[in-house]
Amino acid sequence: MTAQSNPISRRQAWIMAARPKTLPAAVGPVLVGAALAYATGAFRLGPALACLLGALLLQIGSNFANDYFDFFKGADTSDRVGPTRVTASGLLTPAQVRVGMIVVFGATVLVGLYLITLGGWPILAVGVAAIVAALAYTGGPFPFGYYGLGDFFVFIFFGLVAVCGTYYVQALALQPLVILAAIPAGALITAILVINNLRDIETDRRAGKRTLAVLLGRRATQIEYVALLGMAYGVPLLLCLTLQLSWWLLLPWLTAPLALGLGRTVLSGTSGSALNMTLAGTARLSLFFNFLFALGFVL
Repeated sequence: MTAQSNPISRRQAWIMAARPKTLPAAVGPVLVGAALAYATGAFRLGPALACLLGALLLQIGSNFANDYFDFFKGADTSDRVGPTRVTASGLLTPAQVRVGMIVVFGATVLVGLYLITLGGWPILAVGVAAIVAALAYTGGPFPFGYYGLGDFFVFIFFGLVAVCGTYYVQALALQPLVILAAIPAGALITAILVINNLRDIETDRRAGKRTLAVLLGRRATQIEYVALLGMAYGVPLLLCLTLQLSWWLLLPWLTAPLALGLGRTVLSGTSGSALNMTLAGTARLSLFFNFLFALGFVL
């Protein structure tokens, strides 16, 4: 497929590169962090909105980087079953994607500078680490996504750091409850990656991309996905039972039927392009769960 033979416009190609279906996953953790700040009387609208914008930009920049670096590493071949990659398909040139990546990460830095004025050096350290992690997922001399470390880094940076960072720039402090409350966000956004890697397990193996799914195998990866969902639902219950917090925190359990359906689909052995729907469903679950979890803290 080439850019000349494909009717997709340049604007549509950039939207495809941003992967809109993954963006809800960036919103959820910020909602939880902002709700925790509200519950403790520390909520500030400006910093919360800046965190939301920064999270979206970081997700888009990461998507651009993956598209760009996977192309040069040969991971995006013609037998790919996931959504079209714009660099490999010729919809955008590598130079265009590289410039787009620089622009988006540059905008992320600008947002980060504002947050640094609020939170000081901890936000500087976290921000630099987050951008480096986004680039190093598939780029650099040791792309950790190619060595089975992607799940861990996504859990840390797109889950725990997103929630805790959003809370910190408003409260200028951190407490154990915030870290515990960040675990479901981390588990669900990691589950999105797990589905992505489960879908691509065969093509990644042939390309030499050793994701955790490739290292564990199909069945263990299916179990990992279900375990991550179980972790997400277990935390609200744990908070209510052990810390005697409000039962409003069980609001995310309203999404349990969606989670059960996704879990059954994965355990049934669904593979290939059929998992694209499961990927989108997991992203929706992440947003709905985190929205209800945030609402529970507000209530």
